Amino acid sequence: MSWPVAPGLSRPRILRQRWLDLTFVHWAFAPADVAHFFPPGTRPDTFEGRTYVGLVPFRMVGTGLPHGPAVPYFGSFLETNIRLYSVDETGRRGVVFLSLDANRLAVVATARTVFGLPYRWARMCHERHGNHHTYTSTVRRFGIQALVGVEMGERMPVGPLEDFLTARWGLHVQRAGRTWYLPNEHPPWILHSARLTALDADALLRSVGLVPPDRPPDHVAFSAGVPAEFGVPLRP
Repeated sequence: MSWPVAPGLSRPRILRQRWLDLTFVHWAFAPADVAHFFPPGTRPDTFEGRTYVGLVPFRMVGTGLPHGPAVPYFGSFLETNIRLYSVDETGRRGVVFLSLDANRLAVVATARTVFGLPYRWARMCHERHGNHHTYTSTVRRFGIQALVGVEMGERMPVGPLEDFLTARWGLHVQRAGRTWYLPNEHPPWILHSARLTALDADALLRSVGLVPPDRPPDHVAFSAGVPAEFGVPLRP
C-alpha cells in the first residue's frame, strides 16, 4: 500500500513546481492487460487485485530550480497525462507515464531529451466557471483530441484507494537502456468529489496503445493542487 505522507527526499533537489486544478479520472484494468508497458525491473502495482489507468489534466505552474525565481513563461503550462502505477524490485512504488501532453514546445523537447519522458506537443485550454472545470487538448502531430469536463463537489475522505492512486513519490522511466526512479515529495492531497460533465478520451487512450474501457471511469476526484519537488534520478 502507498504511504499518504512522502518519505524524506534526499538532497540535492533538482526541480520544483506546483500542480494545480487537477482532475483524476481512473479506470481499473487487469494487470496482465498493461504489463507490457512497464520498463524492465518494474511491474503493475495493484489494489485488491486490479491496477489502474489514470487520465490527469491539470495546470503546471512555477517550474524552476530549487531556489530562485521560476522559469518565466516556459515554467507554467497545461498538461494532460496518461499514467500507470508501478512497483519495482525493491518495493518502491511510482508512476509510469504513457504520455504527457503539454502546450509548450520547449518543455516537450527538454523533458524528452533530458529525462526520456514521453511528452507530446499539444494545443490545450483550461477554463473554470465556479466549480466547473473544462480541459481540452489536441495533440498537434496526430490531431488527437480530448475533452474533460468536471464539476467539483465537497471534500472527500481519502481512503486506501485514493492513497494508492495519488500518494506516489516518484516515477519510473526507461532511459539509455536502464530503468530509473525519479523521486518527488509533496504534501498529502486534499481531494474533492467530482462529477464528470463531459469526457471524450477514447482517441487519446488509443494513441498510447490502450483499449478504451466500454464503461464510465471507476473513480473520479479533483484537487486544487500541491507544491512538489524532485530529487536526482536513482536506479531502482
